[in-house]
Amino acid sequence: MKSGKIMTRIIGFFIILSLAACNNSESSTVSNHIQNDDSLNTFSNTSDTSKADEITVSQNEHISVETSSESSDILESTNEGITTEEIPTADAGLLTRGIESYRGFSVDNVYHSPNDGEIHFNLYVPESYDNSRPYALFVTLPGYEGLYFQGVAANIKSEEFGFEAQKYNPEMIIAAPQLSDWRDTSANQTIALTEFLLDIYSIDKVYANGYSGGGETLSLVLEKRTDLFTACLHVSSQWDGDLQPVANARLPIYFAIGENDEYYGSKPVKTAYDELCGIYEKQGLSSDEIAELAVLDVKSHDYFVDAGAFNEHGGGGYFAFDSEIMGWLFEH
Repeated sequence: MKSGKIMTRIIGFFIILSLAACNNSESSTVSNHIQNDDSLNTFSNTSDTSKADEITVSQNEHISVETSSESSDILESTNEGITTEEIPTADAGLLTRGIESYRGFSVDNVYHSPNDGEIHFNLYVPESYDNSRPYALFVTLPGYEGLYFQGVAANIKSEEFGFEAQKYNPEMIIAAPQLSDWRDTSANQTIALTEFLLDIYSIDKVYANGYSGGGETLSLVLEKRTDLFTACLHVSSQWDGDLQPVANARLPIYFAIGENDEYYGSKPVKTAYDELCGIYEKQGLSSDEIAELAVLDVKSHDYFVDAGAFNEHGGGGYFAFDSEIMGWLFEH
């Protein structure tokens, strides 16, 4: 990795740290997302682990600002939604239930997958859950700042997708896995967790979003198992997976990114969108049919300035508050 790019990431990171002050109002919740975004700190485009470790030190210091002295006050012993004791299990020993909660999510549940190891996840299940009728499931995949080594519940403390989703369907089950990377390991664990939740809950639709590194993971998930999902939102990221399975499944995808995203740029997403549309054209779909299945939304810099974001990559977290984007996802 070039030293200039590393320095850019470090500078971008400390810009975000300058936003650390927040309160309990809705506007400060938005600010809290920006101060905890993964900004320029995903390392999906490099195999230079020594450089990644340099930034990891700063990233961990950032997370500790949020979770150190206040974490005991933030985490609650009971869940505002379903209690941890009510989470069903398909087989004894496969699930270790979390004993704390955060804003209605049971925190740090662990699915002991026979094939994919321990999968840590936070889970929201509505109080109204009734196994006799079907519910939608939303799986939200975090950026670098939300991976498990960053701390328990770091993903739902720094991203709002799981909370904003409840405004579109308050009876939706929401899973927020805390993964370990943005490659095949996390893709396979996402698939395993989704299948597990489908086994133990009554679910008829599955939505997903992936932010930053989580978007890369999502693209690999969809290369392997498009059949699991109803529609997906790809946020401030790049597409690493094969798009042919997505096209074959006619799976609706919404691509959202800033024109000048500081980490990825917008070109990779534009290329993926063009490739997907090209496949559909070869399959004989009309332009109207393609528009129903693939949406490219490249935001100008003014979009992020107006939202109060200091950069476009970290500002991708504001897409959670965009009713046009989130509404598109959950109308399917």
